Amino acid sequence: MGRSLTRCNEHQRRAAKHLPLGVSSNYRFWGEGRTLYLAKARGPRIWDIDGNEYIDYRLGYGPAVLGYAHPEVDAAAREGIEIGGTSGISTERELEVAQRIGAMVPAAEMVRFANSGTEAVMASLRLARAFTGRSMHAMVEGGFHGLFDAVLWRSEVCGADGHTEIVPESEGVPLLVGQLVQQVPLNDCERLEDLFRCKGDQLAAFLIEPIQGNCCGIPATPEYLETVRKLCDRHGVVLIIDEVKTGFRVARGGAQELLGVRADLCAFAKAVANGYPISVIAGRADIMRRLGPTVPQGGTYAAHPVSLAAAAKTLQIIAETDALARIEAYGRRLQQGIGAILKSRGVPHVFVGHPSMGGIVLSARQPRSLRDWEQSEYELYNAMAAKLNDLGVLCEPDSMEPWFVSAAHDERCLRETLEKAELAIDAALDEWHEESPESGAGGAG
Repeated sequence: MGRSLTRCNEHQRRAAKHLPLGVSSNYRFWGEGRTLYLAKARGPRIWDIDGNEYIDYRLGYGPAVLGYAHPEVDAAAREGIEIGGTSGISTERELEVAQRIGAMVPAAEMVRFANSGTEAVMASLRLARAFTGRSMHAMVEGGFHGLFDAVLWRSEVCGADGHTEIVPESEGVPLLVGQLVQQVPLNDCERLEDLFRCKGDQLAAFLIEPIQGNCCGIPATPEYLETVRKLCDRHGVVLIIDEVKTGFRVARGGAQELLGVRADLCAFAKAVANGYPISVIAGRADIMRRLGPTVPQGGTYAAHPVSLAAAAKTLQIIAETDALARIEAYGRRLQQGIGAILKSRGVPHVFVGHPSMGGIVLSARQPRSLRDWEQSEYELYNAMAAKLNDLGVLCEPDSMEPWFVSAAHDERCLRETLEKAELAIDAALDEWHEESPESGAGGAG
């Protein structure tokens, strides 16, 4: 089951002498012998520097919602170049894009621009603290909110009684910061109510991905979101909804529209400009107006004319065409096809999240939280994903990551994906049986 990665491997070894791990993001390093370097991306496909072609279901973790090198978006970006680059002065298009976002997302009464999801969430959290005069915030287990000290925490079970402690996810994060962080399991209303009963008057913000973009796409239930909203209102806590991955992908109004919840503050990034670097802090006008007089926020490259022009065109296409409906339809057919292959091999499985960014969990039970995913046969999934990569279907070789679909994925992609999925699943199962001969079908029974 082969592909040559000779040039990629050679380049990784050279690059590692000058770049940590040979890459510019930890998440681009897939290990020695498997790390890719891009030569070209078009539509739903990419090519590495060895000339291997892949149908891409990573899409840069979601940004290329319309497909790579979209002609209309790229043409708009070239028009943005004509402004002359960043100048430290605002442009008229900032208002145009803010109005487009506000028309699609009712919670976005006012908007500020930044460059990355991390920046947008970081600014939202600072804003919530300023608005409430409190310092503590709560997060949901399995959520991912970027790479800054306040959110790089996870719950770790300690002892037989199930007691959990908050521990940092990185060296270099001060332990003192953990005193300001609370975590609760997703979709556990009892634990949620306990948290607010004990800490509600100390919390500045409750931070949540309604569809967990780094945990298989596990969604919050309507009951859980209703309880979150009610408790935040009762205790004066700012509800920050992280839509960095879901925004302008799962619905025109994002997860808030899909799941029927309204944020006080929300963050968007990946799909806003079809891959051009931009992010959005948005929310209630009374909170957003704290920016400027009392809360600093900005950046040299914020609202760059190129990214703004790309965002204006991307949002127009999403708002005025059936792009999202086509993405969802393709995602459903993809899941049906892969599901049929797994079912015919006797492998218990469920699909999680939204078809535009859906996860595959090898379990007979629908997961409701990170803790459920931990009980799945994720190692078998990871083996299947690695085989798919070898065959030219690029999904993240980590079962916590969803499959992302673009408007450029077509019938040929679907046919090729399912043909290769059958080969990859069979090869992974053969190896699984050899390593675990006592296991049930696929080792997942």
